Amino acid sequence: MKVGFIGLGNVGFKLASSLLETGFDISIYDLERSTAKPLEDAGAKWVNSPKEIADSSNICITCLPSPKAVSEVLEGEEGLLQGLSAGKLWVEMSTTDSNEMSRLSDLVLNKGAFALEAPVSGGCHRASTGNIAILAGGSREAFEMALPALKAIGHEILHVGELGSASILKVVTNYLASTHLVALGEALMVCKKSGLDLPTVFKGIKISSGNSFVHETESQVIMNGSYNINFTMDLVCKDVGLFDQLTKDKKIPAEISPLLKDIFQDGRNRFGDRAWSSMIVKRLEEACETNLRAEGFPAELVDTTPRREGHEIK
Repeated sequence: MKVGFIGLGNVGFKLASSLLETGFDISIYDLERSTAKPLEDAGAKWVNSPKEIADSSNICITCLPSPKAVSEVLEGEEGLLQGLSAGKLWVEMSTTDSNEMSRLSDLVLNKGAFALEAPVSGGCHRASTGNIAILAGGSREAFEMALPALKAIGHEILHVGELGSASILKVVTNYLASTHLVALGEALMVCKKSGLDLPTVFKGIKISSGNSFVHETESQVIMNGSYNINFTMDLVCKDVGLFDQLTKDKKIPAEISPLLKDIFQDGRNRFGDRAWSSMIVKRLEEACETNLRAEGFPAELVDTTPRREGHEIK
């Protein structure tokens, strides 16, 4: 099985590395060839366009920063669609718009190829070790075709349903994570202003009903002061924007979503597109003239769990 991988950003590079480390024959492409050098040195083959990826691969994977980038990679003059043919499979692993995913999938299916969405969740530290979770949407046939590669990339893999369903669920999970990130900033500031010891607070939240994946990960880099969660402000703005649009499309009178969208847009305006998303709590730190620093927390998260065999969650 030959796999082509397009998009070697913070997450994509790690996913492609997992495929290479588990023995897959992979070709790679990115706008910046310099990002691919470590993979080339390890045995991956560089090609010069998305079309060449499709020409040389059975499975073509994209992991890109926005729906616009995905459409450009597929529909460009040297795009994937120019090289896809009957029986091949396109797997989209970005967090994207479900309507755009459906539109592009129709173009792929019309060529006799297969399409599957498979966004990942769990953070870059888990992507590095192959322990990230994968949500898949598409036909069962397409899912079965992709499963060997998905098992190399992630640990827990859930077939959500038809095309579009996994994109919606991924946007929902990112919305929930972003909501808890903002709430955590307020919670930690209340504790700090009340004179509580933040390392003790971290432990207390972790063993309580207030715990979450976001607390166990992002609270650590916030209290370290690096804020380095390997996820940027422009991406979280995209994700909360996608969720907010879903509430409008479904005529849901959401109250938290519009506020969250405004909060992160303000953070983006203040700190820039490429600021780490966890810097959103810096708005509150500046307003309170109080930082949330504490000793004993890492500058960057590391997954200490050994790579585990990927499997489908039933």
